Amino acid sequence: MPEGIIVINKPQGWTSMDVCAKLRGIFHEKRVGHAGTLDPMATGVLPVFVGAATKAVSLAENTEKEYCANLRLGLTTDTQDVTGAVLARSDALPDEAALRAVLPRFTGEIEQIPPMYSAVKVGGKKLYELARAGKEIERKPRRVTVSTLELLGRLAPDEYALRIVCSKGTYVRTLCHDVGRALGCGGAMSALTRTAAAGFTLGDAVTIEDVQREGAALLRPTDSLFRQYPAYRIAAPADERRCRCGGPIGAAVADGIYRVYGWDGTFLALSRAEDGVLTSIKNFFGA
Repeated sequence: MPEGIIVINKPQGWTSMDVCAKLRGIFHEKRVGHAGTLDPMATGVLPVFVGAATKAVSLAENTEKEYCANLRLGLTTDTQDVTGAVLARSDALPDEAALRAVLPRFTGEIEQIPPMYSAVKVGGKKLYELARAGKEIERKPRRVTVSTLELLGRLAPDEYALRIVCSKGTYVRTLCHDVGRALGCGGAMSALTRTAAAGFTLGDAVTIEDVQREGAALLRPTDSLFRQYPAYRIAAPADERRCRCGGPIGAAVADGIYRVYGWDGTFLALSRAEDGVLTSIKNFFGA
């Protein structure tokens, strides 16, 4: 059965789950999951995990993500992007200097109120389900981290391109909405491309059409997700058996995180070394 990671350049108009459903059909594999939802209007990097590689999803989705977003000023909508119903318009647009001046307020650890059109659950109901029923409820703010918020350029008198690097759970359209509100004119996201996620970039991404043509040949090995960590190869059969049973093993390595391989090069686990002992963070036997 196919196993591994495939980095999809998600097309506009598709949900992230649409992509997973398509790949299930192509690979004839039920175990398919993604690391980090992209809205249908968004494009860009969507890491998808196939087969036993789905064990790595939880480790991938917690990583920082990078986006290029277009911010349209003078517009407020119910979805916080240009696909929603218009709530307000303003012709009193700030200049570029005013936009630059306000961006530092949204850098670092900030609070965001999840938008009503989101999959966040309140009382067992997804917010977008309530929104579609015409309801709006109070939402608790969430703390997220925006490590980079950079103005890339002006696209039109009312539109700017932004580069954002942020933590899991950050809503870029909410960021656009909040920046517009801080400027007093309103703002909405008009386009979004995710340029990096889980250490993968647009340069690593392939299209659905590529996958239809080339299939499993495009799958990356599961350990490619952890390529930033050094490798450790187990030499003693007894240590490999212990590792395969989930037990710690002795290793003469510096403290840190390692990709652990069996004597034949099989990827076994992502492990943490401390005081000469390797302890598994996540096992990938068979992945």
